[in-house]
Amino acid sequence: MPRARRTRRRATKMRRPPAAVWSAALARGRRNAQDLMVRRAAARRKHLSTRARLLARDGETADAAGAVLLAEGDSWFDYPFSSVLGELEDRYNYDVQSSAHRGDTVEGMAYDPDQLTKLVRLMEKLDAAGKRPKAVLLSGGGNDIAGDELKTLLNHKGSNLPPLNEQIMAGMIDSRLQVALVTLIGTITQLVRQHFGTECPVLIHGYDYPVPDGRGYAGGFWILPGPWLQPGLRYKGYVALEEGRQLMATLIDRFNAMAASVAGGPGLKHVRYVDLRGTLSNELVGNAYRKWWSNELHPTEQGFHAVADRFHKVLVAL
Repeated sequence: MPRARRTRRRATKMRRPPAAVWSAALARGRRNAQDLMVRRAAARRKHLSTRARLLARDGETADAAGAVLLAEGDSWFDYPFSSVLGELEDRYNYDVQSSAHRGDTVEGMAYDPDQLTKLVRLMEKLDAAGKRPKAVLLSGGGNDIAGDELKTLLNHKGSNLPPLNEQIMAGMIDSRLQVALVTLIGTITQLVRQHFGTECPVLIHGYDYPVPDGRGYAGGFWILPGPWLQPGLRYKGYVALEEGRQLMATLIDRFNAMAASVAGGPGLKHVRYVDLRGTLSNELVGNAYRKWWSNELHPTEQGFHAVADRFHKVLVAL
C-alpha cells in the first residue's frame, strides 16, 4: 500500500511593523513604566507619612513588622488601586500573601478546588521559607447575594408581602451560605494544619451598609461593571433610594448575623468575626455616603482605610 504523502506546511512569515512604529511602542512602554514608578513612589511617600502618624499616635502596635497574613476572597480584597489588603500592607506593614480574586463567591471558593490552588501554593512557599501566617483573612458573600441573586431574595412591591422573602433569605443566607462558609473555613483550616503544623486565627466579616444608587465601577464598564443592587430593586418595584437603602441594611444585618454565628462555632474556636457595620457612612443627606462608597459595593480609598483599621485592631489583639 503506497504511503500517504506528507503535506509540508509553509511557515507563515510574520511581518514586523515599520521601524518607527516598533520604536514608538518601546518608547511608550518605557513611559508607562516610568509613570507607574512615579505614581508608586508618591503612594509610598503618602503611606509612609501615614504610618509615621499612626506610630506617633498608637506606638509600636501601629507597625505589624512584616507579620504574614494569608488572604482569600473577593473584590474587597482584590480591588483596583486600593483594597483592604493593600491598606494593611501600606499603612501597617503587614506582609500579605493573597489569592483573592474579584468576583469570587463563597460557594465557588468552598466547592471548586481549583479556586484554592493559588492559596496552597502560597502556603508551600511560606513553609519553604520558614514563615508562618499570623492569621488568614477571608472575604466573601457579597457576590452571592447581589446581582441576579438579589432579585430572588425580594418579593415584588406590588405583592403586599414583606419586601425580603423570609423563606428564601433563610435558605440562601442562614443555610446555603452558612454551610459554604463553614466548608471554606474547614478546608483552609486543614490546609494550614498540614503546612504549618498548627491552627492560626481566621478572620471573617459581613461588609457594611451599601447605598443602591445605581453606580457601577468606572461608570459601569471594564473589569467590575455593575451596578449590582439598583437593577434588582427596580425590577421588583422598589424605586426610592431611601427604600432601597433600608432594604440593603436589613439584608446586610442578616448576612452579618450569619457570619457572627459561624465564628466560635463547633470546631471553629479560632475564627474571629470582624463587624464592619458603621465603618462606612450610608447617610444620604448631602450625599455624605459618597466619601466612603466608590460605588454600590466598594469603598473609596478613604473607606478602605477605615476598613483596614478595623481589621488591624482585631489582628493586634490576637
